[in-house]
Amino acid sequence: MAAVELILLQRVEKLGQMGDIVKVKPGFARNYLLPQKKALRATKENRAYFDKQKAQLEALNLKRKEEAERVAERVAGLSVIIIRQAGESGSLYGSVSSRDIAEACVAGGLTVARDQVVLNHPIKTLGLARVRVVLHPEVSIDVTVNVARSAEEAERQVRGEAVGRAAEEEVPPEPDTVFDPGAGEQPDVP
Repeated sequence: MAAVELILLQRVEKLGQMGDIVKVKPGFARNYLLPQKKALRATKENRAYFDKQKAQLEALNLKRKEEAERVAERVAGLSVIIIRQAGESGSLYGSVSSRDIAEACVAGGLTVARDQVVLNHPIKTLGLARVRVVLHPEVSIDVTVNVARSAEEAERQVRGEAVGRAAEEEVPPEPDTVFDPGAGEQPDVP
């Protein structure tokens, strides 16, 4: 299939800036860029329309970027807790998706849609994970996602304590007991 020429109406990551004329595969144009209003077909009429509207579009884009930067400053360091059931090894029964993270962000005071959450792979274990949230094509923040079985466990994870099987295996040695491999007998360990 032949590539389709489009005029970008906003910055698209790994593709180009606003106003760039790019060639993309027909499916990407038809299924993503055109329905999301991120691009126009590069016809003669659309090029003339874009040239006429360019100043307005740039001003609108700048305004949105400034708003996104203010929001990013306000919620910098946002951390959300997601409670899930998990097995003894810390593996979740299911996974945490971008929808779950978006809902937790909304509960935490940051209004985002699930398509703004960039999740390269689903979260399938307990623990802390850093997730990128795109507020504007040029502004993004990192959100710490704390996946735990309970609120108490989430607090322990934030403090850096091990949870799950790792916590059970970490039995500190008795301070008075010193193991001497040459002594022949092992000390009694409760």
